[in-house]
Amino acid sequence: DDELSLLVIVIDTNPIWWGKKALGEAEFTLSKCIDAAMVLGNSHLFMSRTNRLAVIASHTQESRFLYPGKRWAFADLFGDGGSSMESNCSGSKDGKYELLTAINDAIAEEIKDLMTKTDMRGQQTETLLAGSLAKALCCILLIADSSKPLCIFKTVIKAAEDSALQYMNFMNVIFAAQKQSILIDACVLDSDSGLLQQACDITGGIYLKVPHMPSLLQYLLWVFLPDQEQRSQLVLPPPIHVDYRAACFCHRNLIEIGYVCSVCLSIFCNFSPICSTCETAFKISLPPVMKAKKKKLKLA
Repeated sequence: DDELSLLVIVIDTNPIWWGKKALGEAEFTLSKCIDAAMVLGNSHLFMSRTNRLAVIASHTQESRFLYPGKRWAFADLFGDGGSSMESNCSGSKDGKYELLTAINDAIAEEIKDLMTKTDMRGQQTETLLAGSLAKALCCILLIADSSKPLCIFKTVIKAAEDSALQYMNFMNVIFAAQKQSILIDACVLDSDSGLLQQACDITGGIYLKVPHMPSLLQYLLWVFLPDQEQRSQLVLPPPIHVDYRAACFCHRNLIEIGYVCSVCLSIFCNFSPICSTCETAFKISLPPVMKAKKKKLKLA
């Protein structure tokens, strides 16, 4: 059987970040970012008939599959959902391949529904990136149970800043992906992401901070579309210095120097005689106390 090549695209759709971006710079908006991701997905599907695609929106309140969406069956990812694909393709007026038209329309419909139903009254303003990666990993493992050989790529388009509160969940997903030989690529739009730097370095993917956001599509096609074999023949951006700072378990702050529990390897920024994770009590060796010498009384 031919090898299946699955590309999972995770898009950061944080409405607060994109809203601020639209106010300050109208040249690059969320819709243009979605369009660039669609072109990347369509190009991947065009590379081979066995290629498969999944798109996930990483939002502040949920992680949602944009494709396959509500009207698409997960059998389409296995390659045996031909009838389902044909039923979803109503035709194309511009001569485009009907399947790509249906996929793009489904993604646009899902992202519109997601953004219109967003309620920002709560205090949750961070992108649920760790949850989106975990959902992508579950989708990949579901397909990996099939008998066909599978080649997997996960591309993350990151916009908002990192959340140290998601550090533990994020690292669990990274090591699970490494164990399954899944490449994680990161395309960062704004400030550098230490978590994604570690993810790309651990799994063997590519980390790229886009220097000019309106040129996002060119970077996606140049850097992230080729597979692992083709990348060895291309001149790609050089590897970057990876920020391997860990987040403390007490305050979730990234630290350079801290205290590590010798039992469960939890990291703390301040010393504590009892580990709050495994409740191990540490025996602290104190310096010996010197007894004061008694002075002899002189007899007059």
